[in-house]
This record gives sequence, structure tokens and C-alpha cells, in this order.
Amino acid sequence: MRRLKIGMIGFGRMGGLHLRELLKNDKWEVSYICDISQECREDAARLAPDARIVSDATIIFEDPEVDAVGLYALADSRLDQIGRAVRYGKHIIAEKPVSDTIENEWEAVRLAETPNILSTVNLYLRNSWYHKEIRDFVRSGEIGDLAIIRVCHLTPGLAPGEGHEYEGPSFHDCGMHYVDIARWYAGSEYKTMHSQGVRMWSYKDPWFLQAHGTFENGVVFDITQGHVYGQLSKNQTHNTYIDIIGTKGIARMHHDFKTAYVDLHGVNETLHIERPYGEKNIDVLIDRFADSIVAGRLSADLPTFRDAAIASEFAWKCLRNSAANGEPKIGTLEELDLIHERRRNMKNGYGLLHQRKENLEN
Repeated sequence: MRRLKIGMIGFGRMGGLHLRELLKNDKWEVSYICDISQECREDAARLAPDARIVSDATIIFEDPEVDAVGLYALADSRLDQIGRAVRYGKHIIAEKPVSDTIENEWEAVRLAETPNILSTVNLYLRNSWYHKEIRDFVRSGEIGDLAIIRVCHLTPGLAPGEGHEYEGPSFHDCGMHYVDIARWYAGSEYKTMHSQGVRMWSYKDPWFLQAHGTFENGVVFDITQGHVYGQLSKNQTHNTYIDIIGTKGIARMHHDFKTAYVDLHGVNETLHIERPYGEKNIDVLIDRFADSIVAGRLSADLPTFRDAAIASEFAWKCLRNSAANGEPKIGTLEELDLIHERRRNMKNGYGLLHQRKENLEN
């Protein structure tokens, strides 16, 4: 099989993580890397000396030898890039969300569902080994009928004002991953919802939100997400898990960002599994997408632009509902200033922006 040629557009944090995995995979050849920033282009040239480094994406789209494009720039650029990819017959890997507004996201879905164009989006939880293990266990009937899905993701993470401007508040930027994975488990569409947020440190947007409700098939969900978990604590920690409750048994997972721990309690089996966490699972994403291009059909395990639009739309719906329910302001902007100052000087922490170069090199 010949190596598939990809042109990367955008070389920030996520572009760097994708490049690292693409260079490891024998199914891909990184032909181009495009960024408008000279510093980013210099990083790209150092890390991928065999790739052509450009500042104008038109060169990538017009090259007939390029099989696919990876869209890693800001969300407000993606609709135009998706349209160009479709016109030039390029397959598409995109970061989420697939555009900057709900209307533009659904237009991106319409464009990407063009025949002969394959597209996927980095909703990374779907590519994780632990969610596959749990869903297989649920589908085996070991926990009886699926009844309740509980998801929690609380970390210090990105503080307000550190990069969410184009992807919305925390529950949209980060939380849409958990909105998507709950829907994936339920195998149904969302029906009812109530949400409550908190404007931590009196910031303009809620940085904590909890939503609960039902799916059309009767499964109940609750999703808790926020980058508010001990931002100024001496030793930072986090609380992340998924808890799947059936009529007969349960399945659950938690992780420490290094190892994922899965506990399966069924009517016939009790299993405990520990494996490396897998970070963003980009290696799985690009490998499955390469196989999809060769096969001429998208793997059923890969998320679609439609999945991303549904998750994005529901996350925004939760945020609107939270605003309607009143979002208390707790804390001060002075505390937020202290958080920003601490994060600028931290060497180890959650989502530190200044670690980009170190992450690219590792």
C-alpha cells in the first residue's frame, strides 16, 4: 500500500500532537504543513524536515497528489477549509468543533457528506480502548439493561481567558467530548435536559456546568464538567470518571492521565483492567482513517462531522439553559489573576500553554 499524503493546516498545540503521531505511522506521509505564524513554521520545519512548509493553504488544496487535509487551525477557519477540501476532492480530518457557529457546523456537515469524500473529527474518547472495553461489556448483557450514564471531568485545566474564545466556554470546548460519549453509549438522541452552571471567579462565562436529563430511549444521564478543580491548591489533583449503571451490574472507569483503570461488575464476570491512558488517541484516529480511505468507506468506529455538530449543538443548549436558570458568581477576578500568574510560572500542571514546544519535542 502506498503511503497516503496529507497536508496539515494549522500548527498549534493540536497540530503538533497530530504531527507527532503521523510521523510514527507508516501509512501516512506528511507532505505539507501550513501556518500563518513564522514561529510555528520554524517549529514545523525543524520537526518535519521532509515536509514542505507553507503559509498559504491554497498550495495544499491545489496539489493533486495530496489525499487528505488535517484541519487544526482555529474553529472560525474550518468551514472555508472544508469547502475547499470538498471542491478539490480531499479527505478531511478535523479538530472539533467543525466550525465556529451551529449554523456553520451544519453547513460543514452538508459539505462533508458529499459522495467520495471521507471525513472524521477528533472526538478522541471514541478512539479510547477503555470506552470500547466498557461498551462491549454493556452490549454483552452483563449489566442487564443500560439505565444510567454518569460522566465527570473536573480538572484545573485551562483557566478562563486562556484560549477558549473560538470554541466557547469550558462546557462547549471541553464538555462536548462528554456530551458525545454519553450519546455514543446510549445509542439514542437526547430528549430532556436541565443544567446549572457557576461563574467561578465572577468570570463572564460559567467555568463549571452540570447537566442531567434523558435520552429518547429512556436512559438517564448526568454530565459534570469544569476546569475549576483546585486551581490554587498547593498540590493539584483532578476527578475524572465514567460510571455506567445497568439493571443488573455496573461498569466504570477512572484515570490519572497516565493509566486508565476499568472495573467491570457483571452477572457472570468481574474484571479489573489497567492499561496506559492513551492521551488523545490520535494514533488510533489516524490509523483508522487511513484504513478507511483505502477501503473507500468510513470505519464505523470513527466519529463523523454529524456527530460533532450534534454534540456541539447540545452543549450550547446546556449553556443556554444554565444561563436561563441563573449562574451564581462565586469568587473574584483578583483570584483569577492569581490563577493566571501561577499558571504562567508552573512547570507541571494541567493544560499549561507554555508547554507547547516541550510537548512537540517529546
